[in-house]
Amino acid sequence: MTATATLVAPRAAKKPPHRAAAGRSRASSAVVGFVALVLIALMLGPVIYIILGGFRSNSEITVDPSGFPTRWNWENYTEVLASGTFWGQVANSTIAAVATTLFVVALGLMAAYALSRYSFRGRGALYALFTAGLMFPMTVAITPLYILVRNLGLMNSLAGVILPQIAFALPITVIILSPFLAAIPRELQEAASIDGLGRLGFFWRMVLPLAVPAVVTVGILAFVNSWNSYMLPLFILNNEAAYTLPLGTQAFASQYSVDTARVLAFTSLSMIPALVFFSLFERRIVGGLTGAVKG
Repeated sequence: MTATATLVAPRAAKKPPHRAAAGRSRASSAVVGFVALVLIALMLGPVIYIILGGFRSNSEITVDPSGFPTRWNWENYTEVLASGTFWGQVANSTIAAVATTLFVVALGLMAAYALSRYSFRGRGALYALFTAGLMFPMTVAITPLYILVRNLGLMNSLAGVILPQIAFALPITVIILSPFLAAIPRELQEAASIDGLGRLGFFWRMVLPLAVPAVVTVGILAFVNSWNSYMLPLFILNNEAAYTLPLGTQAFASQYSVDTARVLAFTSLSMIPALVFFSLFERRIVGGLTGAVKG
């Protein structure tokens, strides 16, 4: 009896599933990382260009607009820093931003506390009113705002800028704070009332400490938005002594339009405070917004 041997061609070895998944994960991570680097470069490129342009001379910018400084020209920055106009505008922006932030946080915290912790007639309509405030940007309401501020006699004053900024910052403030305050357990309030704490005592001693992440978030957003505000001061402020930094930067660029390097230096110094402030508290903002979504 003849034995026949059947030769079977060996099959190609398959990669284990976990290795294939790991390879796809690394590829997707590389793509995401590349896209993130491109976006970062697109966002930081103009900022770096403006800062480096302040260290160049006008002749260098004319010959090679995208080059690096051949000699670091610090005079552009020192001349701006020695100017009383610059520091006056810094003071105006600081006063407007700090006042706006304090009032927005105080009023928004009280409104959000009432809307999130108590049931009353018209509660849903009031919350919907704050939500609807997000759909009306300042550009739409700038003409009625101008007429209102003029009738109140607040033209050419920081108060005419601060009050509208507070009104436009309240909707997002209430919407961010409400989930935080609503997530505070009712049992905690009941225990506090048993210990003799009234509603105000519970608000000051328990609610405020627990809502610090959200309060910091809305405070930073209000401060940065006020610091970068341009359109409202443009319509309200006509006196250079009351100019804020964004408006002062535009006026400075118009006055020294031929001195490009000095304009870039002034612009750099104007935006650095907001960039530094936002960078220092970036994690606070992300944490506060994440907590608001979870709540």
